[in-house]
Amino acid sequence: MVYTVTFNPAIDYVMHPARIIPGEVNRSAREEIYFGGKGINVSAVLEELGVESSALGFTAGFTGEAIEKGVAAMGITSDFVRLEKGCSRINVKLKAEQETEINGGGPEISADALETLFSKLDGLCDGDTLVLAGSIPSSLPADIYERILERLSDRNIRAAVDAAGKLLMNVLKYRPFVIKPNVQELGELFGRVLVTDDEIFTCAEELRRMGAKNVLVSMAGEGSLLIDENGLRHRIGVCKGEVKNSVGAGDSMLAGFLAGCGRGYDYALKLGTACGGATAFSEGLATKEKIEEMLGQLI
Repeated sequence: MVYTVTFNPAIDYVMHPARIIPGEVNRSAREEIYFGGKGINVSAVLEELGVESSALGFTAGFTGEAIEKGVAAMGITSDFVRLEKGCSRINVKLKAEQETEINGGGPEISADALETLFSKLDGLCDGDTLVLAGSIPSSLPADIYERILERLSDRNIRAAVDAAGKLLMNVLKYRPFVIKPNVQELGELFGRVLVTDDEIFTCAEELRRMGAKNVLVSMAGEGSLLIDENGLRHRIGVCKGEVKNSVGAGDSMLAGFLAGCGRGYDYALKLGTACGGATAFSEGLATKEKIEEMLGQLI
């Protein structure tokens, strides 16, 4: 079973104005509403791939109720912790000549609510997969990823971590199954600007030496590369299509990678790339049909 944690889920309200003129009334030609957050995005794509998951995290207020209903409508099982105060956030995304985002802050998460989440995580069993993705709300301790993995360290849990900076470096000692920095985040970890494949592979191999079993590095239009748990290098390009969406492609890649691992890491990288491309070339997250179309380009 795969469990995903989204500490600060959101309603994404996407508006399509022809242009944005500051200080004036701007009208949108059309709008879409999506229910997400990095962990929920992973669960949504896993659902398209036929992989069961459970979405965990925190919701609050009427927006939290909407997120819970929206996630259920997507076919995703969830077990959110309901907060007594505040409202889950709304992120406004303006897609005009340029894409502009205004992201809400989200509710405060109490110590009691966090303990409730810990109790839910205590139910994970050997062989389960736990996805920890994204930044940490200011009301949570900065070492929350470490605390979770330490709590589960007595079990054979496959941890997938998509984070940056110290948040990522500090979990390596728990030997996560896969980490997924992008190339810029990878370079920042080592104080370098990474250009060549050899430079990227060298830094990825160092993270593997420090504890990560698999290191998956996304490089936007340049494709992706992987150092697997056996120390083998894998390299892949990108799918072809018109980019329509910049939200959730990385989460989709992680979902595809996790879903494909049972067929080997070469296939997992292909499926991850197909899922990332399927999201990038869609208005929303990847669908099964779009993933199959992208996978056909790679196999």
